[in-house]
Amino acid sequence: MTIPAAASAADTLPKLVLDNARRRGHRAAFREKDYGIWQQWTWQQAADEIRALACGLAALGLKRGDKLTTVGDNRPRLYWAMVATQAIGGVPVPVYQDSVAAEMGHVLAHAGVRFAVAENQEQVDKLIEIKEICPELELIVYCDSRGLKHYAQPYLKSYAEVQEMGRAFATANPDFFDATVACGQGGEVALITYTSGTTGQSKGVMLTFANLIETARNAAQLDGLGENEEMLSYLPMAWVGDIIFSLGQSYVCGFCISCPESAATVLADLREIGPTYFFAPPRIFENILTSVMIRIEDASAPKRGMFRYFMNLARRVGADILDGKPVPPADRLLYALGEALVYGPLRNVLGFSRVRLAYTAGEAIGPDIFRFYRSLGVNIKQLYGSTESSVFVTVQPDGHIKADSVGVPVPGVEIRVAESGEVMFRGPGVFHSYYKNEEATRATKTPDGWVRTGDAGFVDADGQLHIIDRAKDVGRMKSGGIFAPKYIENKLKFFPYIREAVAFGDERDFVTAFLNIDLAAVGNWAERRGLAYSGYADLAQQPVVLDLLDDCVRKVNADLASESRLADSQIRRFLVLHKELDADDGELTRTRKLRRAFVVEKYAPLAEALYSGRDRCAIETEVTFENGRKGRISAELIIRDVPAVPTLCKAG
Repeated sequence: MTIPAAASAADTLPKLVLDNARRRGHRAAFREKDYGIWQQWTWQQAADEIRALACGLAALGLKRGDKLTTVGDNRPRLYWAMVATQAIGGVPVPVYQDSVAAEMGHVLAHAGVRFAVAENQEQVDKLIEIKEICPELELIVYCDSRGLKHYAQPYLKSYAEVQEMGRAFATANPDFFDATVACGQGGEVALITYTSGTTGQSKGVMLTFANLIETARNAAQLDGLGENEEMLSYLPMAWVGDIIFSLGQSYVCGFCISCPESAATVLADLREIGPTYFFAPPRIFENILTSVMIRIEDASAPKRGMFRYFMNLARRVGADILDGKPVPPADRLLYALGEALVYGPLRNVLGFSRVRLAYTAGEAIGPDIFRFYRSLGVNIKQLYGSTESSVFVTVQPDGHIKADSVGVPVPGVEIRVAESGEVMFRGPGVFHSYYKNEEATRATKTPDGWVRTGDAGFVDADGQLHIIDRAKDVGRMKSGGIFAPKYIENKLKFFPYIREAVAFGDERDFVTAFLNIDLAAVGNWAERRGLAYSGYADLAQQPVVLDLLDDCVRKVNADLASESRLADSQIRRFLVLHKELDADDGELTRTRKLRRAFVVEKYAPLAEALYSGRDRCAIETEVTFENGRKGRISAELIIRDVPAVPTLCKAG
C-alpha cells in the first residue's frame, strides 16, 4: 500500500482526521453497537464531533500541555476525546476501565490530570472517590447519563453539554480549531500510556505523534493495509496496542473501526462485523480455542470424529497451503474437502471468515495454539514489541513463518542482542521518555537511542528473532539444563482446561507448577459427567479434575522430553490453586500478564511445599471481590507427583 502524499504530510492525529474528512469524508470511520443496532459515523461526521468537543474543552479551560484521562469500554466518543484533547495541545492519559479506584488514582495523581472523560456511572463513581487524592482533577465529563440524574457535583458535565458549549465557542471563534490543529508538530508528546507493571510499579511512557504515525505507517505498508480494512476495537483503550491500531493505523490508512456493545458480546459482534484485520493477545486466542473444544466435546460422536480427522490433516498440511508451499495433490484435495466441512464453517462461527491478517503479541503464544489457527487458514502472525516501541519491533514475514520466532524487524527498526543475551532495538517508535522518571529512562534508553527490552533472545540464520523469556526469569536447573518458565507455561495453557500456569525450577532439582483451571471448560466437562461442585475451589480439588490435569502435564512432559535443551524441565509436581489469579489481587496485570515476582512472594509457602515431599498444603489468602470488598479464603491443596518421560537427550 502507498500512503497518499497528503496523509504523509499530516504529522499529528488531529491533522490526519481533517485529511481523512477531506479525502474520504463519506466513508465509514467508526461504528458502535448500541441496544443491538450498529450506529455509524463517517470521517466527516467524526471530524465534526471532534471539533465540537475540542472547542468545548477549550471553552472550559483546557490548555496546551494539560492532561485529560479517558476511562471506559471502547467507545467512539472516548477515541474522539483523545484526539480532541490533542487538537488543542493537551495530552491524553487513558486508564484501564477495570482499574479499581486506588490504581486509577495513582495514575491520575502521578500524571497531574485536570480533566476526565468517563463512559458511565461506574467510572464516574471511581473518579469521584479518588478526587481527594487527585487535587488537580477539576472536571469530569460523562458520556452515558444513566444513573447520574441526581448527581449534583458542580464539576460534572455531560458529553453533549460540552459539545454544545464547543459549537457556541466555534461560532464565536471560527478559526480557532483549524489554527490550533495546524500548530501541532509531529515531535510533540501525543499521549502518556502507563506500562502494565509486570515487573513492578507501572511507568508513564510518553509517545510522540511521530512515534505513533511513523510506526503505524511502516507496519501498514509492510502488510498492505488500506482504507478497506474492517477492524473490531475491543481491547483496553489504555493499552498501547489499541492506540496504535485503533488510532494510529486507522487514521493513517483511513479504515473503519467498530466498537462492540460490551465485553460479553465481543464474539457475537466479531461474527457480525467480519473483520479483515484482527489483533488479539494470546489469551484471547486461547479462550477462543477453549470455546471451540468445549463445543466439540458436546457434539455427536460422528462430528467429533470428523473434526479430529480433518484437524489432524490441517496440522500436517494447512500451514504449508497457507504459505503457498508444495503439498501433495491428494492432501490438497482432502484439505479442500475439510475446508467445506470443517475449516470454513469453523472460521465463520469464530468471525474469522474475512480475516486476511491477524496479529498476536503481548506474550509468547503457545506454538500449538499458533499452528492450530494457521492450519485453519487464518493468517495469524506474531509481532514483538512493547509500549516503549509504539508496539512494532518485529513481525513475521509472509511465506516465512516460524512458530517459535517473532519475525524480522519492521521497516526502520534495528535490533541487536547484547552479550548478556538481552534484546535491544531502536527505530522511529522509540519512546520519548518516562514521565517524571529520568532515572528509569536512562536505565532503559541509551544516549544513542537503543532500548533495553529486558527479554532474552537470539537472531537465527534467517534473521528472525527468537524470544526465550524475560531475561531475569531464564534460569538453570541444578543439572545445568535451561529453565524457561514462560515456555513451559505456554505449553500447559494450550490445554483448554488450564487457564493459568506458574512454573518453578530455577536452581532446583526439578520443575514444579501452580495451575489454575479454566472454570468454563472444566465446569462443562464436569457437568457432562454428572460431577457436582459448589464453586471454583471445590471443583479444582476434585480427584477426577486432578486426574484430568495430570494427563495434560504428562503430555507436556512428553513434548519437553523430545527437546534436548529443555528435557530436564519436565514437571515433576503440581498443585491447583484454590483461586483464580486475578488483576484485582495484584497477581496479573490489567492486560492479564503474570506478575511473576509478586506471585512467587505471595505464594512462597505453596512453592516450598512443592519441593518438600508433602502431598498437601494449607493456605489462607486475601482476595478482592468485584465490589472492591476484601475477604479471606482458605483451603487445603492436594499436591500431585508426575513421572518424567524417559529421554535419550540431556540438556546442556
